[in-house]
Amino acid sequence: MTAGYELLNTINSPNDLKKLNIEELVQVSNELRQFIIDVVSTNPGHFGASLGVVELTVALHYAYNTPFDKIIWDVGHQAYGHKILTGRRDVFHTNRKYKGISGFPKMSESEFDAFGVGHSSTSISAALGIAIADKKQGLKRNVAAVIGDGSLTGGLAFEGLNNAGSSDNDMLVILNDNNMAIDPAVGALKEYLVDITTSRTYNKVKNELWNLFGKINKIAPHAREYAQKLESGVKSAMLRQSNLFESLNFRYFGPVDGHDVVHIARLLEDLKSIPGPKLLHVLTKKGKGFKQAELNQTQFHAPGKFNKETGEIFKVSSDNPEPPLYQEVFGHTLLELARKNEKIIGITPAMPTGCSLKIMMDELPERTFDVGIAEQHAVTFSAGLASQGLVPFCNIYSSFAQRAYDQIIHDVALQKLNVVFCFDRGGLVGADGATHHGVFDLAFMRSVPNIIVAAPMNEQELRNMMYTAQLGKYGAFSIRYPRGKGVLKEWQTPMEEIIPGKSRQVCKGDDLAILSIGHIGNFAEEAVGMLKKDQIDCDFYDMRFVKPLDEEQLHSIFKKHKYVLTVEDGTVTGGFGSAVLEFMAQHDYLSHVRILGIPDKFIDHGTQQELWRDCGIDAAGIYKSAKSFVKKSILSKAI
Repeated sequence: MTAGYELLNTINSPNDLKKLNIEELVQVSNELRQFIIDVVSTNPGHFGASLGVVELTVALHYAYNTPFDKIIWDVGHQAYGHKILTGRRDVFHTNRKYKGISGFPKMSESEFDAFGVGHSSTSISAALGIAIADKKQGLKRNVAAVIGDGSLTGGLAFEGLNNAGSSDNDMLVILNDNNMAIDPAVGALKEYLVDITTSRTYNKVKNELWNLFGKINKIAPHAREYAQKLESGVKSAMLRQSNLFESLNFRYFGPVDGHDVVHIARLLEDLKSIPGPKLLHVLTKKGKGFKQAELNQTQFHAPGKFNKETGEIFKVSSDNPEPPLYQEVFGHTLLELARKNEKIIGITPAMPTGCSLKIMMDELPERTFDVGIAEQHAVTFSAGLASQGLVPFCNIYSSFAQRAYDQIIHDVALQKLNVVFCFDRGGLVGADGATHHGVFDLAFMRSVPNIIVAAPMNEQELRNMMYTAQLGKYGAFSIRYPRGKGVLKEWQTPMEEIIPGKSRQVCKGDDLAILSIGHIGNFAEEAVGMLKKDQIDCDFYDMRFVKPLDEEQLHSIFKKHKYVLTVEDGTVTGGFGSAVLEFMAQHDYLSHVRILGIPDKFIDHGTQQELWRDCGIDAAGIYKSAKSFVKKSILSKAI
């Protein structure tokens, strides 16, 4: 129990919330908002999105009978208030921590988490599936999908709307319209929603009609149906366009003030009795109730630790310059290359700040494109640019790239187009957990023909790979790099071409060969130093490329070494180590190969250091595996 939360401390489940008078929901909302501020200021996580839906969250759990009724959140970082109200208040301080609760809804964590979510645009399809399953099983319950306007830019959301509108299943889509994803929302849909929300005359007439017909609904049960038909005509006349959602056969309600908790609760109660697919348009402010988060919505999406009184975000200070973040190296290098190569175009699906494309966007806005939360479109859009001789750098977080795999294969690789994929957040990302770990890209990219698959060990290698990719000589090019800092303080070195498929030898030795791909090679290099203190000398290679492999070097390695250790921060199933095994089998070598990487399971959240340790791919884990391998080698020689 925490002091200062008179009502919130009494709420251990939504049943406790329902015991309150509806007017008390205002106080609950205020306390819930302050609780989120208090905890997240010292235990970093997503911030602004959950503050913006506090009243909506309270109203939903007040009006709905959860967990029997189903609420699907989209995307999951809106759901902190939901978690606090559904029995996780006292463990909320463990949010996103190792062995603590997840930062996203997770079905295995709570019966109140109706559907797991980390990526966007999934809620409508999931809600429709639940609604149809209910109908087939004779269940009568409320199903609501809460989707942000940024998530509505994803193609999957429109697929869900299209399918749901053609059904007669009872479900509610709540459009949380705050004009933001992480960066400001973009595209024609944003402008459409602005048109709806700013038409004061239309909304005034609509509300008056709805209230009027509601009063006579008892004596004329179909009054509101007539009101809706009349409303559509009024809207068409006033806005000179039909309502997008109504054209998809959704009954449209709104827009309404998303911070008026009493009104929303009553409205949700009313909407229960209206059959079929419905859409409630709710206007909210991201970061609501914390001034700095309202003013700096992108920065306070996930700000890290901050002063809850002043809003100051705490930064780790150091007298010595720190190595840069890999995404910053990407951003500065891309701008450097774009200044010299006018064919270069930058593309990202809704992450210009996160991936640092904004560095180029600020100077060359006409050559950068934020396409919204639409990874499939980002890839095919890039393919179209490349088909006309331009050089698109398509930057997508590794785990989000999975959503565009078909486009990578058919629209880029099959047509041999020079698209440069920069997969940010490759490997284990830490606190965001299983939905965000970028551990599959090495495996799924190496299976596609006509694509070079590369991963740099440091910032200089990243710059060289980007330089090589934009030369236009090698076709489709995939470069993946991790979340977090690199290793070089002096990283802005002259760029040079790297021949695809050429590795580099870092250390020489006769006892064991260690092969690594990507940033994880720095841990392998540290382990090599530890082994050297034990009088164990290793050949250590930074392989640079998963595809093509450096076959010339591999022949030399397998002829020399009976024991080979591969290291990657990708899945061991089908990844870099698998490629090495395939080479060995193809050429009839009989060496022993041990693969270190991400095991064949989904990894939960924690710090990167904790997760690297658990997977055995930090320096200590690599050292331990290598030493046991060498002991095995010594024993075999003795026999």
